Amino acid sequence: MKPIKNSVAFIIYNKNYTKFIAVQRPSDDKNLPNVYGLSAGSLKNNESFENAVLRSGIEKLGVKLKIIKLQNEGKIERDTYTLFMKEFKVKIIKGEPSVSQQFKGITQYQQWKWATPPDLIEAAQKGSLCSKLFLKNINLNW
Repeated sequence: MKPIKNSVAFIIYNKNYTKFIAVQRPSDDKNLPNVYGLSAGSLKNNESFENAVLRSGIEKLGVKLKIIKLQNEGKIERDTYTLFMKEFKVKIIKGEPSVSQQFKGITQYQQWKWATPPDLIEAAQKGSLCSKLFLKNINLNW
């Protein structure tokens, strides 16, 4: 049986909920090079999903977040592990998003933009769990 890797993704909407922040993964990313998806992070030992979201907001985008609600969850099989993810709707309570941050040892993003759901279709087709969960939640087929 493959080990389970727990992770989080988070959705930051603009003020009128017409767009959300999408981030571009680095060109040397193993699974999804240069693809836009949602901000995400892996849980550390003994870390809750909620604390991973708050930490990842700082480490990935340089912002302090407040969790609004759990939006969706699911899993996907990878070559050597099963990825389990909880996806949260969040709000920025301090700071302005920027990439990349000065944290070593974690995936840093190349760019961010205000996106709409179709911007996540390519990532979903290539196996991005956060993109699949988001699109499934709004009933958009890809």
